[in-house]
Amino acid sequence: MTLGVGTKAPDFKLAVKSRDDFIHLSDYKGNDIIVLMFFPLAFSPTCTTQMCTVAENYTSWKSLNAKVIGISIDSTWTNQKFAEECGATFPIASDFNKDVSASYDALYDDMSGMKGVTRRVVYVIDRSGIIVYAWEGEHPGIMPDFYEIMSAIETAN
Repeated sequence: MTLGVGTKAPDFKLAVKSRDDFIHLSDYKGNDIIVLMFFPLAFSPTCTTQMCTVAENYTSWKSLNAKVIGISIDSTWTNQKFAEECGATFPIASDFNKDVSASYDALYDDMSGMKGVTRRVVYVIDRSGIIVYAWEGEHPGIMPDFYEIMSAIETAN
């Protein structure tokens, strides 16, 4: 079960490229609409399709004043290589310790024998820091509906 629409988005600080390169959700408050895309594992088939699709169409996201942040439990090194291979110009952050994924209710207890893997969950957060859209995949192979997400962004504008 995801966090509900109308909930204040928990703030976070996550490493992106190294342990000295962080992204803070609060840095975006008041300026941008944020799309948090939690995904299970870098380089897995559905995750690759999802992140590459967003990367290929990122100008559309930016034209709606939205910033995407990908989040997985993979290391910063894995996520950076993944971002490069997908052509992602948006940050793909490492939640290696799983604190942020837990605060957003985006962890599997068990995914095919792997404990604590990030679920495929999408949140749209408005400029005031409130969740205006929440979606979770029924299983790891389900892709989010990008048109539905774009519609939520347009409504938040």
